[in-house]
Amino acid sequence: MVEPKSVTVKIYGQDYTLRGDTDAAYVLKVAGLVDQKMQEVAANSNLIAVEKVAILAAVNLADELLRERHGHSETLQKLEDRVSQAADFLDKELENL
Repeated sequence: MVEPKSVTVKIYGQDYTLRGDTDAAYVLKVAGLVDQKMQEVAANSNLIAVEKVAILAAVNLADELLRERHGHSETLQKLEDRVSQAADFLDKELENL
């Protein structure tokens, strides 16, 4: 069994030690994104309480995630439609041989 690794990150001025089996560089990237979003929220609002900044940052990140998922879903559907059209075309062409 692999021992979980600890990575210390700084989010919104606070140090957090996170443990897991994920690559440290990835954990730092995720923490950097959270920190960046919290900094943006704080700069664009009158919020002072860290908890409120964190919740609004989480809502913003969730919104971005859902929009990306929706975009990927639409792209996948378009791709599936094109593959189906291509398969139908090839079936018709093979029938004519």
